Amino acid sequence: MSEQPPRLLSDVDALKALAHPLRQRMLTWLHRNESATSADLATIFDADRGATSYHLRQLERYGFVEEDRERSSGRRKYWRPVPQDIRLPRGAEDPAVAAAAAELGNQWMEQAERDLHSYLADRGVHGVFADAATHSFGSTVLTAEELTRFGEEYVTFLKSWHREPATAPRDARHVTVLFHAFPTPT
Repeated sequence: MSEQPPRLLSDVDALKALAHPLRQRMLTWLHRNESATSADLATIFDADRGATSYHLRQLERYGFVEEDRERSSGRRKYWRPVPQDIRLPRGAEDPAVAAAAAELGNQWMEQAERDLHSYLADRGVHGVFADAATHSFGSTVLTAEELTRFGEEYVTFLKSWHREPATAPRDARHVTVLFHAFPTPT
């Protein structure tokens, strides 16, 4: 992942564009599989090709995807995700921004839960990856400032392991990494 600063999504239009369920599914697929055409995505998601094309253009408009010029040829346009550290606003004063950020955050959590439950239900089919997977539960006591720093250090660590699918060894697989750091409810 590039060394660009985190992208704080405080623009309500960008948040709404990203929060569209089909766009979220398409973007997730692109992050996991590199690039695809609108026709490929229409087939994968059983959607209208015109709709997937429109949604890709909306994702491009807000900087979430870009044309994969190396694979594109003539009218056949491939799309790939823009590598970036996307952050949702905390404590947004604008109710529309807060609502859109909450919706997007919920979608991200729901996808993470679906992925985890799917993995746990079929752990046996993952072979050496199931043996390599780690599940950890822990806690500590931090100030708000320390919690912020802890999160930033975690993201920096995660970025240090990022690579594009095309550069990965053949035996590599996409790995979902879940991280939650929040005040424990009393």
